[in-house]
Amino acid sequence: MDKNAIKKFAVWARTELIARVSLKGVEYAITENNIEDADADSVGGKVLTADEKKQRQALIAEINDKGYKQVMEEVAYTWFNRFSALRFMEVNGYLPSHVRVFTDEENNFKPQIITEAIHLDLDGLDMEKVYELKDAEKTEELYKYLLIVQCNALNKILPGMFQKIADYTELLLPDNLLREGSVIQQMIELIPEDDWKDAVQIIGWLYQYYNSEKKDDVFAALKKNVKITKENIPAATQLFTPDWIVRYMVENSLGRLWLEGYPDVKEQLLPTEEEQSAYAAGNRDPEDTKWHYYLEEAEQEPEVQAQLAEIRKEYAALTPDQLKVIDPCSGSGHILAYMFDVLMKIYEYYGYTTREAVASIVENNLYGLDIDDRAAQLAYFAVMMKARQYDRRFFSRGIQPHVYAIVESNHVDKFAVDYFCNGDAKLTAAMDTIISELHDAKEYGSILTVTPQDWSALYDRFAEITEDINMSRETALRELLPLVQTAQALAQKYDAVVTNPPYMGGRNMNDKLNSFVKENYSEYKSDFFSAFVIHSSEMTKKNGFCGFFTPYVWMFIQSYEQMRKYLYNYATIETLIQFEYSAFEEATVPVCTFAFRNHRLEKKGNYLRLVDFRGGMEVQRLKTLEAIKNHKCGFYYEQSTDDFSKIPGSPVAYWVSNNFMQMFDKGIRLGEIADSKQGMATADNNRFLREWYEIEYSSIYFYAKNLEDAKISGYKWFPYNKGGEFRKWYGNNDYVVNWGNDGYEIKHFVDEKGKLRSRPQNLTYMCKSSVSWSDITSEANAFRYKPEGHFFDITGMSFFSEKDKLYLLALCNTKVVAKILEIIAPTMHCQCGDVANIPVIKGNMHRNHIDEIAQKNIEISCKDWDSFEVSWDFQRHPLLRKVSTIAEAFNQWQAECDDRFNHLKSNEEELNRIFIDIYGLQDELTPEVEDKDVTVRKADLGRDIRSFISYAVGCMFGRYSLDVDGLAYAGGEWEASKYASFAADKDNIIPICDDEYFEDDIVGLFVKFVKTVYGVDTLDENLKFIADALGGKGQPKDVIRNYFLSDFYSDHCKIYQKRPIYWLFDSGKKNGFKALIYMHRYQPDTIARIRTDYVHEQQARYRTAIADLEQRIANASTGERVKLNKKLTTLQAQDTEIRAYEEKIHHLADQMISIDLDDGVKKNYAIFQDVLAKIK
Repeated sequence: MDKNAIKKFAVWARTELIARVSLKGVEYAITENNIEDADADSVGGKVLTADEKKQRQALIAEINDKGYKQVMEEVAYTWFNRFSALRFMEVNGYLPSHVRVFTDEENNFKPQIITEAIHLDLDGLDMEKVYELKDAEKTEELYKYLLIVQCNALNKILPGMFQKIADYTELLLPDNLLREGSVIQQMIELIPEDDWKDAVQIIGWLYQYYNSEKKDDVFAALKKNVKITKENIPAATQLFTPDWIVRYMVENSLGRLWLEGYPDVKEQLLPTEEEQSAYAAGNRDPEDTKWHYYLEEAEQEPEVQAQLAEIRKEYAALTPDQLKVIDPCSGSGHILAYMFDVLMKIYEYYGYTTREAVASIVENNLYGLDIDDRAAQLAYFAVMMKARQYDRRFFSRGIQPHVYAIVESNHVDKFAVDYFCNGDAKLTAAMDTIISELHDAKEYGSILTVTPQDWSALYDRFAEITEDINMSRETALRELLPLVQTAQALAQKYDAVVTNPPYMGGRNMNDKLNSFVKENYSEYKSDFFSAFVIHSSEMTKKNGFCGFFTPYVWMFIQSYEQMRKYLYNYATIETLIQFEYSAFEEATVPVCTFAFRNHRLEKKGNYLRLVDFRGGMEVQRLKTLEAIKNHKCGFYYEQSTDDFSKIPGSPVAYWVSNNFMQMFDKGIRLGEIADSKQGMATADNNRFLREWYEIEYSSIYFYAKNLEDAKISGYKWFPYNKGGEFRKWYGNNDYVVNWGNDGYEIKHFVDEKGKLRSRPQNLTYMCKSSVSWSDITSEANAFRYKPEGHFFDITGMSFFSEKDKLYLLALCNTKVVAKILEIIAPTMHCQCGDVANIPVIKGNMHRNHIDEIAQKNIEISCKDWDSFEVSWDFQRHPLLRKVSTIAEAFNQWQAECDDRFNHLKSNEEELNRIFIDIYGLQDELTPEVEDKDVTVRKADLGRDIRSFISYAVGCMFGRYSLDVDGLAYAGGEWEASKYASFAADKDNIIPICDDEYFEDDIVGLFVKFVKTVYGVDTLDENLKFIADALGGKGQPKDVIRNYFLSDFYSDHCKIYQKRPIYWLFDSGKKNGFKALIYMHRYQPDTIARIRTDYVHEQQARYRTAIADLEQRIANASTGERVKLNKKLTTLQAQDTEIRAYEEKIHHLADQMISIDLDDGVKKNYAIFQDVLAKIK
C-alpha cells in the first residue's frame, strides 16, 4: 500500500474540498462574513427552487448553530467519505448497479455511469432529466445528478454512510468534478487501484491523513494555551492502529475468552509451528485466517488453575450469539472489522452457516461508538463491507450494524419527546434520564456512564410510531432513536472491550472535559486514555476481557499509580507488549499494547519487552512473532502483578528478577537518608537565566552558603543548576540566575491577573552542596556533585545529605542504580520521587574506600570540565605548554586525557564491583563500563585545534591573557598591564578578510599568537600542523584564513550554545566585509569605528583594486583575461555588497547605541541583527 500517495491525496483533498464547498456557498450568498436573508427567494440574480430554498435555510441554521468554518469542514468531509466509499465499492464490485461511478472497466477516468446513464436502474432516477441533460450535452450537470441519485439509492442499503442528500450537502456538492485536477480525478490518479481492495487499510489511512493538517493546527494552538474543543478532539487524538496490533488485541481478548471455554478448537484456530514460521518469514497464505498473535498463557500454580477451571465452565456455556463486543473509540473501524473476522471463525467452528453467522454478528455481537460523526460513518461502512465480503447477498437482507456516532441531547425537540412518550410514565422517565445523561455527550464520548433502561419498551415504541402520520414522528425518529441507540451501547455490559483510546493530557482538555474527568475519574485524571481504561473495565462483564493500545507511561509514572493499583486489584493482566521508545512513528509517545481479564486472579501474565529493538513497528512485529514461537528468546517474561507492589510506586516491572525484587525489601529508601528535591521554576527562563559567560563575570557571586548569604552579598547573579547533558561526577555548570534583592523579581513574577507565574520552591535548600541529575535522561544514569553556591531548577533536581553524599553519589553512578532506574523510572524522565525510591544497602566495610573513589572521580571530572573555556574555572588552554611545537603539546594533552579517561573508567568499574557485591547481583550484572559511558573527554585533534584557535581569538580581544590565568577581562575595568606578552587588540575590532588588508587582520594576529606561544623557529611547522588539523588544502595561512571566513563563527556559536560572546559583523555571502568584536568590550561608538575605520577603508580598496584589474584586463592576453575577469566579477560583487552594508551600518552608527550585559546575548544581538551574521 502506497501510504505516501494516500497521504498526499488526503491532505490535499481536505483543503481542496473545503475551498470548493465554500465556493458553492458563495453562489448561494453565504460567506464567512456575510449571509443574505434566509427567506430570500433569489440570490445573486438566481431564482431558487423550492428544494434549494429549503436546503439553503437548513444550511444557514446549521451555520448559526455550529459556525461557518465547522459546517464547511463537515460538508467537505461528508463528500470525501462518500467519494471514498463509492471508490471502494466500485473497485470491489460491491455496487448493486454494477456500474462504475468514477472510472471505466480499465480504471480510466471515464465514469461508466455517464456512458451507461440511459441504461441505469437506480431508485429515484428521472430518466427524462437524464435524456434532457444528455441531449443538451451538459455532461458535468448530468454527472452531478447521477452522483446524487447513486448516493440516494445507496441510502437504502447503507443509510449510515449515504444519508439522503435532500439536505444542504447536495447544495454544496462541488462543481467541475470531471475536470483535470478535480478531487475525483486526483483520487484515481494518485492512489493505485489495488490499494482499494482492503477497506480497513485504505479507509483508515485516508481518515488519519485527512485529519493530519487539522491535527497540526490543534497542537500548534495548544502551544498558545488554546484547549482542545469537542469539535477538535477527533483530529487531536485519532491514530490508525497498525494491523498486527489490532490482531494481537482482539486475539488475546475476544479470542482468549472463546478458547478458554472451547479449548478443543485451538487446533483449528491457532497456527501450527510450520504455519507460524512461514507467516513470520513473510510467506502468508491469503486464505490463512489463523490467530498468529495469540499468546498461550503462562504455566500457573495449582490453586490458580482450579480458579480458572471454574471460570472456564462459565465460558463453555456461552454460545456465539450471546457474545457482546465493542470498540468504544472505533475510529475508522479497524478493530471492529477484525472482531468480525474472529467472530466468523468462532461461529464457523460452532456450526453456523456463513450467512447465519454474518447476520448474527451484525445483529447480536458487534458494537462500535465514536465521538466523531465522520469516523462513525467510516466504521459503519467498514463493518458493512466486511459483512458483504462474507455474504454476497448481505445488502439485500436489511440488517444494520450497531455502529453509532455518539449524539448529545442538548437540542432535543420537547414536542417530539412528549409525542414519543405519549403520556407513558415509564417511557417518560427513561427518556428524561437518557436526555439528562447524554447532555454534552460530544464533550465526553464513551466515558459517560448511562443508566440501563427497558430497551425493548423503547424500541417497541419506535416501531409503533414508524407508520404514524403525526407531524412529530419524523423528528422523533431522527433525534430520539440515535439517542436511545447511543445510550444502550453505553449502558450494556460486554464480554470484550477492545480499543485504541484517545491520548490527551489533562492540561490540554477543555474546561468541561477536564471538570468531568476530575469529578468522575479523579484518581485517573492524568490523561484521557487512563480514564478510558478504567471505564472500559466498568463496561466489561466480570471475567470478560479488555484489550488496549496506549502510551506506556501508565506502567511506571507516579501520576498513574492509582491506575496500576486498579489493574492489580480488580483485573489480571494476561499479556502485555512494551515497544521500543520511538517504534510507533504515528504517535509522539512510547506505546504498549495489553489485554487484561476483568477479574483479579493471582495469575502470571506473559510480557514481551521489545525496548531494545529499533527499526519501527515491523521490527517489533517480527520480534513478537519470535517470542510467541520461542519463549526462551530473552525478551519474553512471565510475572504476576502481585510482585510489582514490592517495588515503590508499584511499577509494571515484569522483567525484574527475584534478586532485584528482594533489594527493595533489604534496602532503605534513599529518600529516608537524603532529601530529594525539585528546584524552582522561574516561568520565564529567557528573562531570569543567562549562560554565565553572557554577563559581566564580576557580577556573579559563586560562594553563597545559603539564602541569607546570597541576600547580604548584594550580587544579582548566582550559579544555577539546570540539569544538562549526560555527564557524571562534575560539570554542567552553565547557567546563572537573577536572584538579586533576595529574588524579588522571580518571587513577584505574576501574570496579567496578578497570579504568581513562578514557583520559587524548596528555597531552604538553595546554595547547599548536593548531588544532582537531569530530568530528561535519554542516556544512562548520570549524577553529579554540585558544590555550595548553586541555586537549582525543576530540571536540575538534587538530593542533599552531608553524611552520605559521597557514598550515595558513588552508588547512583553504578550499574546497580542504572538497573534500578530502569525499573522505577524507565521513561525519559527521572523525577525526585524516582531517585528517593532507590533502595540503599549500606556496605560499611567498603565505606571509606567508596568515599575516596567518589572524591577522586569528582576531581578527575572537574579537571576535565575546567580544561575547556566554557567553564567559569577555566585557567588556560591545555595546548599552552613549555614545548616548541603544538604537535608535542597535543601529544602531551592526549596522554593526559587518556590517563584521566582510563583512571575514571577503572574507578567506575571498581565501584560497580563493590556495589554488585553489596547488593548480591553477581549473577545479574557485570562491572565493565563501556567507553561511551565514561563522561570525560578524550583528546580530539580537530576539536582541540579549533578550541586553541578560539582561545587565541580570546587573547586577541583580551578575554584571556598569556600572562594571567583564567579570565583577564569579562566586563568591568580594563587593565592594559595584563597583556605584556601578547597585546590585546586596541579597538576591539578584528577584520576577517580574504586577504591581509588590515594591520590587525585576524590571520596576521593568529600567526603572531602562535609565534609568541611556541617561538619563531617552529612557526611554519606549527602553522602546517594547525592547517592539517583543520582539514583544508593549500598553503597553511590560506587554510587558516578560509577557516576564519567560513567555519569559525559557526563553531563559536555551537560552543557557546547560540549565545556568542564574539559578534560577527557580516555583509553577506560574498565576504565583502567581516569583522569580529567582543561583546564585553562593546562601546556606543564601536559601530561608528567599524564603519569609518574598516568599512570605508575596505570600500576604497575595492575601488582601487577594481580600477587596477580593469586596466590589467585591457592589456592582458586572452588566456590571462579569463582569470582576471573572474577575479573582477568577485570584487565587483563584494563592492556592491559592502555598499549596501555601509548604508545599514551607517544607520546604526549614528544612534550610538549602548548595551546592558545583564540583558544577555539574545536581546542585545537582536538590536544589531541587520548587520550581524545569523546565529546558526
